[in-house]
Amino acid sequence: MSANTIVSVTCIPMRLPFFHWSPPPLFAGRPRDKLDSALVRVQTQDGMVAWGESYCVEPRALEAVFDTLIAPLACGKDAADQTLLPVMQRTLHNLGRSGPVVHALAGLDIALWDLRAKREKVPLYSLLGGKRRERVRVYASLLQYYGDAQRLDDVVTRALGEGYTAIKLHERTAAALGAARVAAGPQIPIMVDTNCAWLPDEAPDAIAAMMPHDPYWIEEPLWPPEDDQALMRLKRACAVPLAVGENASSVYALARLIEQQAVQYVQPSVIKLGLSAAWALAQQCQATTVCCAPQVAFFGPGYLASLHLIAAQQQEVSLERLYVELAHVPYGETVPIEAGWVNVPDTPGLGADPEPALMQGKYRQ
Repeated sequence: MSANTIVSVTCIPMRLPFFHWSPPPLFAGRPRDKLDSALVRVQTQDGMVAWGESYCVEPRALEAVFDTLIAPLACGKDAADQTLLPVMQRTLHNLGRSGPVVHALAGLDIALWDLRAKREKVPLYSLLGGKRRERVRVYASLLQYYGDAQRLDDVVTRALGEGYTAIKLHERTAAALGAARVAAGPQIPIMVDTNCAWLPDEAPDAIAAMMPHDPYWIEEPLWPPEDDQALMRLKRACAVPLAVGENASSVYALARLIEQQAVQYVQPSVIKLGLSAAWALAQQCQATTVCCAPQVAFFGPGYLASLHLIAAQQQEVSLERLYVELAHVPYGETVPIEAGWVNVPDTPGLGADPEPALMQGKYRQ
């Protein structure tokens, strides 16, 4: 057994209580007062520890996936083996090409990148060809306020007062965008994520109603989100860029959108697809009209992995930050956001490990 042999893979749910200056928004039909993901801890024979992050909507299910499927397949294997993840993906493919198993593999993938960079004593961006920028602009991504004009005014004003220079709404109406535009003024980019609000024949009129308020992009406009033909028709019909990808069923759905240049922005989530897949998509975007702008509605190691990806990719984009008050801010001291910017960390691996409270599972429940 070599020093780099994996001896443990552990899932640690991370359920961060938050407040967004309003009653809890609905998520999957229920009031939501915590932002959920899961830390993935990988340890090798020589005691080195690395960290990843997985999308997690039900901690009991994800922990079971790690305990019964991921850990048994990964433990005893060489962490440097480039075939490890592809072999695991093929071994587990009949359990689903999307969903908790794929999300678990994504978290393991991020941890293996962190481990490799730590072994080589380099920042993760060095493994992606080096950083193209020293710092990355961050935009404030608001949770849903259901068109409440006063709350939108208050929160947009608060975010701009903290130094953010771009805003994203999770709203579905022209009136909501209009309220945010009044608060922000004419120069601030405002993106609108509708969370798959419209059927294909509904979207053109809904987007046209928003145009007087100058949206920067319309995100996830259609249901179902993988309908590439409908997205291409919508792109031709509307005068604002489209952004999709958070809800893609697989990396291949996103690759197809890039190949067809069906949208202007693709948004892979590293905690759903893994850093390897997201980086491949970013590389595919080069020499096309499509830009990779990762979806980053999470706060742990996946957040840092997305930061390294954006720092290293050719096209410059901003980093998403859910704009809420958290009970605990991961990396708040080690990789802080300051006046709407974050410096790309230069320490080995992802740039920082989770704080002891997170490692110890303080926010499991």
